[in-house]
Amino acid sequence: MRRGISIAAAVCALALTASACGSDDEGSTGKAKDAKDISGSLTYWDTSDATTEAPVYKKLIAEFEDKYPKIDVNYENIEFASIEQKFKSAAKTGKGAPDVMRADVGLIPEYASLHYIAPLDGTLALKGGTDDFTEGPLNTTKYQGKTYGVPSVTDTLAILYNKKLFKEAGIAKPPTTWDEFIATSKTIKKKTGVEGTYLNPDSYFLLPFLYGEGTDLADPKAKKITINSPEAVKAVTTAKKVYDQASAKVDFANAYDNMQTSFKNGEVAMLIQGPWSVTDDLSGKAFKGNEDNLGFAPVPAGSTGKPQAPTGGHDLTVYQGSKNLDAAYLFTQFMTSSKSQQKIAAETATLPTRESAYTPEVTKDARIKGFHPIMKTARPRVALPQVGSLFTPLVQQYTKILQGDVSVKSGLDAAAEDFKKLLPGYTIGS
Repeated sequence: MRRGISIAAAVCALALTASACGSDDEGSTGKAKDAKDISGSLTYWDTSDATTEAPVYKKLIAEFEDKYPKIDVNYENIEFASIEQKFKSAAKTGKGAPDVMRADVGLIPEYASLHYIAPLDGTLALKGGTDDFTEGPLNTTKYQGKTYGVPSVTDTLAILYNKKLFKEAGIAKPPTTWDEFIATSKTIKKKTGVEGTYLNPDSYFLLPFLYGEGTDLADPKAKKITINSPEAVKAVTTAKKVYDQASAKVDFANAYDNMQTSFKNGEVAMLIQGPWSVTDDLSGKAFKGNEDNLGFAPVPAGSTGKPQAPTGGHDLTVYQGSKNLDAAYLFTQFMTSSKSQQKIAAETATLPTRESAYTPEVTKDARIKGFHPIMKTARPRVALPQVGSLFTPLVQQYTKILQGDVSVKSGLDAAAEDFKKLLPGYTIGS
C-alpha cells in the first residue's frame, strides 16, 4: 500500500533527465531497430507463483533467448507482497530496477505518475496494435491518454456456486440482481440447511456494489470524492443488507480463509470470488472429482441493470530508466503475444488478455471457460495514483458499517474525509 510520495520521488518525477531517474542510453529507443539487430541483457521481475506458475515463464524466456540469441534475460521471481516497495526503492534511486516487471494493474497509474515506467505507444512492445486485447485488461494500462503496460494475465469477480446445492434447493439458475442474491441465499438455507453465502468484508469486494449503482471511489475528471455520494450510500446499504440477511457469520479476523474453507467443503452455496480461488475450490470435498459441480455467473447487477466487477491481473511494464529499452520492449511483446498467452493459460489456468488466445484447447479448462464471458462485464479501477491507498480507510469504515458500529452514511462520510487527505485538490461530492 502506498503511504505517500516522498520528496525524493517527487524530485525524480520532475527531473527525468537525471541519470538516477531516466535512461542515459541515447541509442536505445525501442522504435528504430529491427528485432534481429537487438542485443544485450535485461532483467525481468516476475511475481507469478514460484511453484505452480513460474516454470512456464522460465520456459518462455528460454524460447525468447533461442529466438533472439543476442539477448540474455536475467529472471528473478519476486514475492508479490514485497515487489511494490522493492521496485519503488530501486526506481527512486535508479539502482537495481528491472528492465521489465510484472505489475499489478492497480499500480499502473501510480508508477506512471512517478515516471517510473515508460509509455509504450509506438514501441516494439505494442507492435501489431491493441485490437486483440480484451477491453477490460487493455484499459488498465492507460494513464492520462498514454499506454504504460501490456496486459499479460487478467481476472475479475464473479458468482461461484455449488450446482448440487442449488438443485437441492430447487433453484434453476444463479441470481442476476442483489435482491435475487439475497432471496436465493435464504431459500438455500431454508431448503438445505447450508448457508447461502459468505460476504467478504474486504473493501475490494465492495466494488461490484458501487459499480452496480454507477459510482466509484472518486471521479478524476471532476476531481470529486464520490465514496459518500447517494449512489455509494445505496450500494453500501445493499452490501449491509446482504451481510445482515444472507451471509454466514463473518470472522473479520480471518474472513477470507474461512470463506474459502466453507465454500469448498460445501458449507456455503455461493461466493463472490475470482479465478485465483478456483484451484483451491476444486481441492475441497464439494468439488474434488466433480469439477462440473462448480458454476460460474456474473456478479449481481444493481440499479444500473449491469453486472460490473473490477478488472484485476497483471501487466508487463518497462522501467523508464532501462539501459536497454529495445530489448525490454521486444521481450514484453514476446511474453504477451497470443502464442505465449496460450502456453501460460494451458499450464497455469490464468486468464489470457488476448481474445485470440481463447482457443478451443485453452477453453477446455473449465476455470478459463467459466470466466471468459464474465470478463466482458469487468471494468478497470479508477485511474488514480492513490487508488491503492484508498482501500485502507475504506475497509476500516466498511467494517464498522457491517458490524453496526456506525450508520452507512456516517461511515462513508468518514471515509470521504480520509480520502481527502490522500487526494489533494479533490472536493467531497454531495
